Amino acid sequence: MQQNQYTEENIKTLEWQEHIRTRPGMYIGKLGDGSSPDDGIYILLKEILDNSIDEYVMGEGKKIDILLESSSVSIRDYGRGIPLGKMVDAVSKMNTGGKYDSRAFKKSVGLNGVGTKAVNALSSCFHVKSVRDGLSRTAEFSRGILLEESPETPSSEKRGTEIIFEPDPDIFLNYRFRAEYIEKLLKTYSYLNPGLKIYFNGEEFYSENGLQDLLKENIEGEVVYPLIHLKGEDIEIAFTHSEKSQSETYFSFVNGQHTTQGGTHLTAFKEAVAKTIREFFNKNYESADIRKSIIAAISIKVIEPVFESQTKTKLGSNDMGPDLTSIRTFINDFLKTNLDNFLHKNSDIAQPLERKIRQSENERKELSGIQKLARERAKKVSLHNKKLRDCRQHYNDQKSPKKQETTIFITEGDSASGSITKSRDVDTQAVFSLRGKPLNSYGLTKKIVYENEEFNLLQAALNIELSLEDLRYNNVVISTDADVDGMHIRLLMITFFLQFFPDLIKNGHLYILQTPLFRVRNKKETRYCYTEEERLKAIRELGKSPEITRFKGLGEISPDEFKNFIGKDMRLEPIMLSRDMSIDEMLEFYMGKNTPVRQEFIINNLVIDNI
Repeated sequence: MQQNQYTEENIKTLEWQEHIRTRPGMYIGKLGDGSSPDDGIYILLKEILDNSIDEYVMGEGKKIDILLESSSVSIRDYGRGIPLGKMVDAVSKMNTGGKYDSRAFKKSVGLNGVGTKAVNALSSCFHVKSVRDGLSRTAEFSRGILLEESPETPSSEKRGTEIIFEPDPDIFLNYRFRAEYIEKLLKTYSYLNPGLKIYFNGEEFYSENGLQDLLKENIEGEVVYPLIHLKGEDIEIAFTHSEKSQSETYFSFVNGQHTTQGGTHLTAFKEAVAKTIREFFNKNYESADIRKSIIAAISIKVIEPVFESQTKTKLGSNDMGPDLTSIRTFINDFLKTNLDNFLHKNSDIAQPLERKIRQSENERKELSGIQKLARERAKKVSLHNKKLRDCRQHYNDQKSPKKQETTIFITEGDSASGSITKSRDVDTQAVFSLRGKPLNSYGLTKKIVYENEEFNLLQAALNIELSLEDLRYNNVVISTDADVDGMHIRLLMITFFLQFFPDLIKNGHLYILQTPLFRVRNKKETRYCYTEEERLKAIRELGKSPEITRFKGLGEISPDEFKNFIGKDMRLEPIMLSRDMSIDEMLEFYMGKNTPVRQEFIINNLVIDNI
């Protein structure tokens, strides 16, 4: 049997930009096409923006200008500017940067000297300009290769740094920046840096009250008591309890970085807030009852934080810094003193807080019997055999190398689920099969989730009964036919998630699968078209009466063809919430009994398909 040879010829050394381009996931997580807020193009933007934010944190520059034009992003700050003699090195030499010197950046986000270099290597065009002490210098790169650099020249511009980049279309296929995701990111930065003005295409993002403003922006409906807002050195906390929400909602930050996956600081906060409240009331309340319906934000500043990946979405540090106390002790001591004092001074808040805890306790006890029966039923139905065709890797597995790619397709009908199942990537893609149209859950209580077999099994498959932190798939994709019945199923599923698991949508996990409406082909070429415009273009370009197929359902697409639509070129349309309407208002309008109003809306917005 022939053996694989392993010689000196197998040992290769890559240039820094080649390594980044060969292994982009190590530096920016998943690539994506811009349909998800954690796609690579937004990480590129954030890596540059983090440097500008760090300047503000150090007391340098109170404004940042951001301009998005098609696929090009420009970020201009008014901080100190990169030292001109080291400007090229700072954006093109790995492990080079000012943040190794704690005298210049004490509690910054970027510590490894990697971020800007990754943006440089993964951009088809990368421009950098620095202005300091009346002098400026510029440099131009393409895919990490220096094309041109200018000498130092006199400048009348204000000091600071400008970076313009365009993500490389060879790396990021069919990508598109979504302004909604960028605006959400910038709002968060403004909450974490009160007083900083960020301008995005001319629109100003500014906050005076920090985390208070963040929570007010994100609270749906009524709250049990006014916001509790506590600030100390290197820590800020704000929280309240929602009247209607069933879940826990958290926003956590380290050195201005939004740690969307939490980490040691968020775990410490959850433990400390439950412990402090339990001790204040001198009652052994369950932690789950104390935290149910909580909406909270915590921001801490740490010297030399350690994150679990370059994308910095989860804090791994255990200490506030070298030779300093542990994060757990720091947060616990802060809440033990400040929250306890606050509750003693504000009985008008302490009393409704305890009433809410008791209400959660009663609801939990009432549901416990139903939940037990539901779990037993789920076992008997044999979830893995009848409903869920699972994949090998999962989002809640921290060791999974492809956790960001994990996807579950929720589909209806044997033919559609069969096509997806046969063409999926069994490593990262799972399929959950619905049986006909699901129940309209609007106005129903959480009890229905456990009594309805379909909802109960879906909840179990997603693993979100107790917390969204246990979610097994990063992308939850509703995959239905593009007809009236398919649209109705989409609406019913979105209603289910809005009603019982709104954080799944708020955190950017829910999508609609876009599949082609047409196939246009001749003897030499086949094109799949997602819109009427694409169909007409394909007919013009292929010419000579090409064969045109109209896909009326997912089941009509063969597994061999389906591979093209759920692979690297998969098109996902994110389900996003507008701030113009609350979840309650949205559900009431679309799923309530306001028939005449909704009927008028449908008539006024009707689009007739003539195909």
